[in-house]
Amino acid sequence: MSTTQQPTDVDLSAAGDTGGISQAIRDYFTRVRGGEVGSLPAVLGLIVLFLLFSVLKPDTFFSTFNFANLLNQGTAIIVLAMGLVFVLLLGEIDLSAGFTAGTAAAVLAVALSSWGWAWPLALLAGLLTGTAIGFFIGILVARLGIPSFVVTLAMFLALQGVMLLIISEGGTIRLRSDFLLAIMNQNMPVWAGWLLWALVVGGYALVAWRGISGRRKAGLRATATSVWAAKTIALAVLLGVMVFLLNQERQILRPGKESCPTSGDAPLGCIPVIQGVPWAVLVVLVLVVGLTFVLSRTPFGRHIYAVGGNAEAARRAGINVKWIKTYCFMIGSTLAAVAGVLIASRDNSVSPTTGGAQTLLFAVGAAVIGGTSLFGGKGKVMDAVIGGLVIAVIANGLPLITQQSGIQFVVTGLVLLVAASVDAISRKRATAG
Repeated sequence: MSTTQQPTDVDLSAAGDTGGISQAIRDYFTRVRGGEVGSLPAVLGLIVLFLLFSVLKPDTFFSTFNFANLLNQGTAIIVLAMGLVFVLLLGEIDLSAGFTAGTAAAVLAVALSSWGWAWPLALLAGLLTGTAIGFFIGILVARLGIPSFVVTLAMFLALQGVMLLIISEGGTIRLRSDFLLAIMNQNMPVWAGWLLWALVVGGYALVAWRGISGRRKAGLRATATSVWAAKTIALAVLLGVMVFLLNQERQILRPGKESCPTSGDAPLGCIPVIQGVPWAVLVVLVLVVGLTFVLSRTPFGRHIYAVGGNAEAARRAGINVKWIKTYCFMIGSTLAAVAGVLIASRDNSVSPTTGGAQTLLFAVGAAVIGGTSLFGGKGKVMDAVIGGLVIAVIANGLPLITQQSGIQFVVTGLVLLVAASVDAISRKRATAG
């Protein structure tokens, strides 16, 4: 007796047919109902906040000048939050990240001004300062078993003293390097912005397509071609709009003034042209791509998620839990040092308050708001970018509506509380499911 063989999931995958865009949307909402919300609340919150401030202050908030300023405001917080993602994935915390950034920036500034080092050596000294701090914290947490909250709180206090010893109380050190100052204060040429857009979109399309092809060849379920095309087009349109806006002239000319020409002799008293994608965007982009690759495509990244999910199970599986924790604290503090360089570049100087105030709180808030779990085992580098943009929009838009700092703190605190609540609720739903 003959029977008709029914098509299997593997057969469908090999043909690239997984239901198309409609099926992908249904699958996504199924995961959301099961508790896997990811960065969806942050994305929705970002859209709502952007529309709200654009309606309330269309002439100031919704302008090309303020858009570029918003990106610069959020860059250091985003980079600091990227480092905290690695720590939070373990279920740990680093309260010293803000002053690690300040200490690294202080070492950089002293190396440039007092020691007379060239900027590459001074930059390396600042970054290694962050790495050394992370190594020290990691040893105390992983080897001695001291809770990370206690260790990093102690370092939070100690590093403030270290900064005062390096800079001296009330002192300020100017950042004497045109290259480092340009990172947060200069923009790419217009053509370079469009080249960056093409590289990002083309790179994403190529990497995603190679992944789909690899899964099909292996007989596994793969994303439908229509879904891949839709994501690529959406990314191209979104980034294209951003590049177009940033490439517009952002300088407001006063009556009787004119813009300086981009080449040739400039007339006396002309206003410099301000246009182009900020160089800081390239820094964030490189870090996002590199760190995402580490977390998603390397054994080290898989070990981080394993330790964050269940440290004891990871240890029994042969993972060196102590070194994984130490490495994550080192990565977090090194990225904090990078954030310190960005802060110093934006401020053109380093002072005892660099990395202080609300810097750490905003960075932790950015990571959590973006979707990284405080309980460990769940999060992505992109969460820091999305959460950092939410923080930047709040910090940029609220002062345009009210000058009362109390309201600004309350709103930021409520957004963080909502994000933490969503994280806790989604974990319960995922466990119940």
